Amino acid sequence: MNSIVEGLDAWLIALVFAGAMFGCWVCGRRWGRRYSCETGEDPGTKFIDASMALLGLLLAFTFAIALGRYDQRRLAVVTESNAIGDFYTCASLLKEPYRSRLQDVIRDYAQDQLDRPHVGSTGADEKEATQRSLQRFACMTNIANEAITAGTPIANPLTFTLNNVTSSNASRLAMYQERLPWSILLLLFLAAVAPAYLIGEKQGATQKVHMSGSLSFIVIVALVVFVILDLNQPHRGMIMVSQEPLARVIQSMSR
Repeated sequence: MNSIVEGLDAWLIALVFAGAMFGCWVCGRRWGRRYSCETGEDPGTKFIDASMALLGLLLAFTFAIALGRYDQRRLAVVTESNAIGDFYTCASLLKEPYRSRLQDVIRDYAQDQLDRPHVGSTGADEKEATQRSLQRFACMTNIANEAITAGTPIANPLTFTLNNVTSSNASRLAMYQERLPWSILLLLFLAAVAPAYLIGEKQGATQKVHMSGSLSFIVIVALVVFVILDLNQPHRGMIMVSQEPLARVIQSMSR
């Protein structure tokens, strides 16, 4: 189910939310007119207030989770760019031919990481990008091992910075693979359509239709859902983590 949700754009899911809420509002209004004609009773507002409060609570918590993961991805990019820069600086202290060889591999690796966020989370492109990263890691490790075997005096810093690059890359990939569970989105959907139906039922029972207010409520909820889902899709959308730290590191690596 998560793969299906990930394959849909945020604006499309937001439109589904808006359409479902509008449809439930119309159905509730029609049912409210029948209810009013048959019993003459005015539906209470306690259920509407409770459902609205629950919707607001779910929107707030879900938005906080999505924004927190966005911040984690942003910090992961900064951490990895710093690790790459430190490793490149350490490699510049090696003697030839290890220095040039290692610096070339680090530059290629940094460029791959800069291009990687624009690749989808699944499919052949992602597998190819992962394979390139593994090859870069193996090549950097081999060159560092050769330099250490040759008796370089910076063996400890070289090993430490290489480990930082690998660990920061693993952390960054983990952050980019995190998604909101589909069960939370389903619960958010149910919490959105329920108050829309109850509002429509009350308006139908009282014969007082507030079209502008109802549509404004639906549009605002749909926009909030859109922002949440856009934050939840790190590989595409309007809100994406800036890759400027990695770009600056690559620019600083003069050949």
